Amino acid sequence: MPVSLHHEQALWDGGATTVAGIDEVGRGALAGPVCVGVCALRRTAVWPEGLADSKKMTARARETMAAHLASFGHARAVGEATVAEINTYGIVAALRLAALRALTEVTHCGGRVDAVLLDGTHDWLTKPVATLMDHEGDEGMHHDFPPEVVDVPVSTVRRGDDVSVAIAAASVVAKVHRDAMMVSLAQQHPEYSWSSNKGYGSAAHIAALREHGPTVLHRTSWRLPGTGEDARG
Repeated sequence: MPVSLHHEQALWDGGATTVAGIDEVGRGALAGPVCVGVCALRRTAVWPEGLADSKKMTARARETMAAHLASFGHARAVGEATVAEINTYGIVAALRLAALRALTEVTHCGGRVDAVLLDGTHDWLTKPVATLMDHEGDEGMHHDFPPEVVDVPVSTVRRGDDVSVAIAAASVVAKVHRDAMMVSLAQQHPEYSWSSNKGYGSAAHIAALREHGPTVLHRTSWRLPGTGEDARG
């Protein structure tokens, strides 16, 4: 299914000036940070030819598209949450932290975001209602961001990177950013084959975990395969 501006148009017609698409990369990886891409659009009727879900594009096509998006005039950013933050807060809170960082950067560059289109069916971006069981650090991390970033209205879009221009663009910039990061990190730990598996649980990666154990860049709060337990998350 080709991407379109159907979901963005509905929000623009509803009064939003700037609509941001958001997608994550690296949620299920065993090593490396999680990255969240944001692409903010004002009302438009055009987008780069060939834009699609990043998973359906070749690496070369993604890199070309990312360069094209950089010259397309829309604000975009990639936020990161480190392995230490994933281990401390959990993957969902880390995703939220990375997204808030990216949204803050977009807001500084292109102005306030009025509405968000979030890939998937679960709204992991909206700040959860605090309970007595919440981790104090997780709740406190929202204090570092302005209210207009934390409280932006969110609409989830099933298979959003397949149907929404803004989400597809976010998926491309996040994927290119994280892939380049993992290729660079692979030079420090070549035995794990991150240059090809990007930190995901490939056979080569799991075999290296069995032989060498986890590095400081592995998500050790998870039950890593090859260390006696199955992966989670």
